[in-house]
Amino acid sequence: MSITQQYLLDSYRAHALGEPAPPAPGTHDWQVVREWRDERQFRAVLAGRPARRRKRVRLALGRWLPSGRRATG
Repeated sequence: MSITQQYLLDSYRAHALGEPAPPAPGTHDWQVVREWRDERQFRAVLAGRPARRRKRVRLALGRWLPSGRRATG
């Protein structure tokens, strides 16, 4: 069963039972990613490691930007 089919089934059941509909798939994806990143940084601090953000993604994306708009390290 796909995610869309499961969502439609859950929506139908919620409507039949008079409950609020579940959130659509992908609605909270960015929130989950942010919370995961925050948790990873928190565990790094507890372990005594520096909690810095990785710049790899920013540098990789900077390669595609025009030279005047590149992110500096």
